[in-house]
Amino acid sequence: MAVNGTLDTEQRREAMSAALGRDGTLLVNAAATEWGVHPMTIRRDFEHLVNRGIARRVRGGIIALTGDSFMHRRHLNATAKDAIAHKLVGLVEPGSVIALDSSTTISVFAERLAAAPGAAEGQDLTVITNGLPAFQSLRTRAHASVFLTGGEQEPQNDSLVGPLAEAALSHFMIGTAFVSTLSLDQQLGASENTLAQVSFKRTLAGAANRLVLALDSTKLETQARFRSLELGDIDVLVTELHPADPRLDVYRDLITEIY
Repeated sequence: MAVNGTLDTEQRREAMSAALGRDGTLLVNAAATEWGVHPMTIRRDFEHLVNRGIARRVRGGIIALTGDSFMHRRHLNATAKDAIAHKLVGLVEPGSVIALDSSTTISVFAERLAAAPGAAEGQDLTVITNGLPAFQSLRTRAHASVFLTGGEQEPQNDSLVGPLAEAALSHFMIGTAFVSTLSLDQQLGASENTLAQVSFKRTLAGAANRLVLALDSTKLETQARFRSLELGDIDVLVTELHPADPRLDVYRDLITEIY
């Protein structure tokens, strides 16, 4: 039986998300009949679910993405991450030394930075990262020297962690560190699900002159397992939201710059 076609877009997409989680797949024509809208509308809805990272395209429809792999998380909230990456590129100074963590948000930033125009000759960018995808994206960028830390491999985050990774940071005069986090709370600060990530990010915060925290708005006012960065460690907060968005009000007196 078709669902009432007067359902607004958000209600319809939430219903589709629930159906996708239950059935594992949705087909364009069947969904158009089920929700009583045109197939082109369904295709736009499917595109939205793909951009949220909960589905991927197949012939005639979409199938659910599941799991906690790096690539799965890389595509969660993809539109927001791309907007954040665009803002972050504007914070990179020519000829500077920057550090990137291994988060999926920062890996998207690395992809965009790799495609951005290189600095003028003599103003080479220096990048140090513990993220394997970020390193692969940037290693061939013109006018850039890109370094990968040593360390123990952490498959969950496709990264290198531990004492060797942290010690590598001491060899660089890091101007700005770009990191993300699993959760951010106005009272508890940032938090992560692995102690190895906590340790690396704390070391990176101590090694950099400026710390930029980038995260999509779904992570605001949430908590993970282990406390990581204090709000006082964060110099710049970057989200996909407009800087004047009221959801950021609780951080305005706690973080110097918000983009």
